[in-house]
Amino acid sequence: MLRFAVIFLAVMASSTCQKYGCLEGDTQKLEPSPEPSIQECTLYSKSSCCYADFTKQLAHSPVIKVSNSYWNRCGQLSKSCEDFTKKIECFYRCSPHAARWIHPNNTAAIQAVPLCQSFCDDWYEACKDDSICVRNWLTDWEWDKRGENHCKNKCIPYREMYTNGTDMCQSMWGESFKVSESSCLCLQMNKKDSIAIKYLLSKSSEESSSSSSSSSSEERSCQNKLLKFEKLKKKEGEKTK
Repeated sequence: MLRFAVIFLAVMASSTCQKYGCLEGDTQKLEPSPEPSIQECTLYSKSSCCYADFTKQLAHSPVIKVSNSYWNRCGQLSKSCEDFTKKIECFYRCSPHAARWIHPNNTAAIQAVPLCQSFCDDWYEACKDDSICVRNWLTDWEWDKRGENHCKNKCIPYREMYTNGTDMCQSMWGESFKVSESSCLCLQMNKKDSIAIKYLLSKSSEESSSSSSSSSSEERSCQNKLLKFEKLKKKEGEKTK
């Protein structure tokens, strides 16, 4: 009986991990697959929900638009701000894990993806002196008949539109992202995400309401894995010098 229970739980865990395909969208595939020739969004080259052709739009800086959404309605983004904006766009369109946070009412949208506080703070710092005319990039534009976005209001600095990194992360893309209280069980849009993703994918809705001691244990395990990852990368860096 115990053996059956173990096998059943293993099958259930496997099916849970495999049930996520890709978000619906004009640039997304049905299922993730390798894209070795990808020019941008290389974090997802081994398993990508977008085609390599899409990333050509992001590969040439300054980026003017993605699909019909123009990024330069208040002038070109600075290189540092553009780099962070690319990371968000790459996650949404290319990450094989984005559908883990699919919006319950919109299969082309995400909801409450946990971002690390440090990522949000760095993103805000990179963009605070750039200009913007909408608070929510998903809903606040004026769209013309061709589906292109235009400002309704005057352009102001990011630092005037958003109070801080938390405000920006939880406002710019509507409900798409939330700032996580964890320092490890969250995404930074870099290679370190491979550690956090393993824990985040294993967390079911029931687990999210589990005891604080269990959450603390997961956080410690994640931190230990991350520490080992960073030590390994440091050694690899020293070897290449």
